[in-house]
Amino acid sequence: MPANDLVVAVTGASGAGYGVRLVEVLLRAGRTVHLIVSPAGAEVIATELGRAVELDAAKFDPLALLGPAAKGLELGRLRYHHFRDFRAGVASGSFLTGGMAVCPCSMGTLSAVARGASENLIQRAADVHLKERRKLVLVPRETPLGLVQLRNMVAVAEAGAVVLPAMPGFYAKPQRVQDLVDFVVGRVCDQLGVDQRLTERWGER
Repeated sequence: MPANDLVVAVTGASGAGYGVRLVEVLLRAGRTVHLIVSPAGAEVIATELGRAVELDAAKFDPLALLGPAAKGLELGRLRYHHFRDFRAGVASGSFLTGGMAVCPCSMGTLSAVARGASENLIQRAADVHLKERRKLVLVPRETPLGLVQLRNMVAVAEAGAVVLPAMPGFYAKPQRVQDLVDFVVGRVCDQLGVDQRLTERWGER
């Protein structure tokens, strides 16, 4: 049976709302979430969501990240790790997890994963999931895509990662931005084996 623990990394691509919503949904599903936020990711969260995330693990406040969505959540299941903390369990293959999502995934992080870099905890955890043959979901949010980015996507896919671009579908007739966010988050949950009913599935009508 897969481990209950999941890893979520938020990096410096636009689309911070995807990552924050994913953390919320996983916690509501009863999963333990190991969260890593890059400095650029924290800047995007501040810019797009107006929330100040403290990178220092001793000062990190889950309420500051999740906002009103934190109500009713078991916040003890959220384990935050500093992006430079290689002592964290998720830096080792001996620490069992059910998968990892980098959501959103910057092109810099994608490049690092493609070349097997382990310069910070996000990159190391991603590398661990690949070498241990565990599910790694990368959620890039960039357009247009150049040849370098496309080749990096091919490289990580060949290594075993799932490339899941933040491309919401419209067949469920979304009415709010939140509906578009939930479409992508729902697809990430599907890949991680987490039951979700965030959006109507094709063929359900």
